[in-house]
Amino acid sequence: MYATELHWSGVSVHLSSALSGTAGNVRTQTALSRCRVAQVGGWITAEAPKHCVSGVWETDGPEYERTIFQQEEGVVRWKCLQPRSRAQVRINQRTMSGLGYAECLTLTVLPWKLPLKELRWGRFVSPRDSLVWVDWKGAYNTSFALLNGEQCELARATNDEVVTAGARLRIGESFALRKGRLKRTILPDVPALGKLLPGSLWGIEEQKWCSRGELIRGDGRSSGWVIHEVVHWKD
Repeated sequence: MYATELHWSGVSVHLSSALSGTAGNVRTQTALSRCRVAQVGGWITAEAPKHCVSGVWETDGPEYERTIFQQEEGVVRWKCLQPRSRAQVRINQRTMSGLGYAECLTLTVLPWKLPLKELRWGRFVSPRDSLVWVDWKGAYNTSFALLNGEQCELARATNDEVVTAGARLRIGESFALRKGRLKRTILPDVPALGKLLPGSLWGIEEQKWCSRGELIRGDGRSSGWVIHEVVHWKD
């Protein structure tokens, strides 16, 4: 689930999106509608009525907050609300339980003006471990990881593995969740945004996967799931 608020040039827009499915049958629904999101203590509730999706997330790890980018143009603040959580999600009449994740990203700089060429982001959860990583490349560079809620150095991040100080994540069997330029993956559901926002934003290309993962560290290994993506900013 994605809940977005955009305030720009006197215009306010609320965008909701839900991505669901299995290998070979993935669906993204996006609409100009508001999600109802609330956080009380270690609990997060969210509901996207337009998509018949709702859920509850109970934290199973400490919060982490970091300013990823800060210049005169503005700032990008990232808050990992739940690096791992116990989640229960309802889609239409189907209820699912498992491990989850929640974050909040706040930008005061226009996304199409970020000094970015490539962004790799991902998260891994298992009954034992959690790992989140950010690898930002361009005119401005930064990278870091959270291993079980604690910040650590990110040595390498690729489509197949993530290496940090103290752990290695092997990324195995995958299926695509989304692939293509934002104009094709998001805009068809909300054509009004295409008239509001500049074309350079919709030229951004993303690839997002769901994969099996195995985390290896000094005291053992654990198996779980990975959601990871690479985003390219085109000239």
